[in-house]
This record gives sequence, C-alpha cells and structure tokens, in this order.
Amino acid sequence: MGLKYLQDVVTLKLNVDKCIGCGLCVQVCPHNVFAIKEGKANILDKNSCMECGACSKNCPVSAIDVKSGVG
Repeated sequence: MGLKYLQDVVTLKLNVDKCIGCGLCVQVCPHNVFAIKEGKANILDKNSCMECGACSKNCPVSAIDVKSGVG
C-alpha cells in the first residue's frame, strides 16, 4: 500500500482541456498520481499527491496547478 496523505486536502488541480498528453507529469511524479488515458493526463489518486510541485513545474502548457506544501 502506498503512502497516503490527509484525505481531500491536496490542492492538485488538472485542466484536462489544456493538457496535450505529453506525459511529463507521469514521468516526474514520485507517487504515480497521473496516467495518460485517451491522449490526456488523468489523476489516478489525488490523495497520494505530496504536493512536491514537480508535475506543475514540468507541464509545458500549465495544465496542472498545485500549491507546494499546503497539504
């Protein structure tokens, strides 16, 4: 079982309309929060996010927003 954080407090948001499906979020996320499905990123388990900000910093189209360290 993977590490979980406080239920429903993470600030992670994904704008699927902006997503271009590059997969960088999948590559940089240390907790496998993302997957590419049907050419777009999807959040698999929001509560596994540790809010490190790697996904947001690496997204070339700013489709991901997370406030590092809030949760």
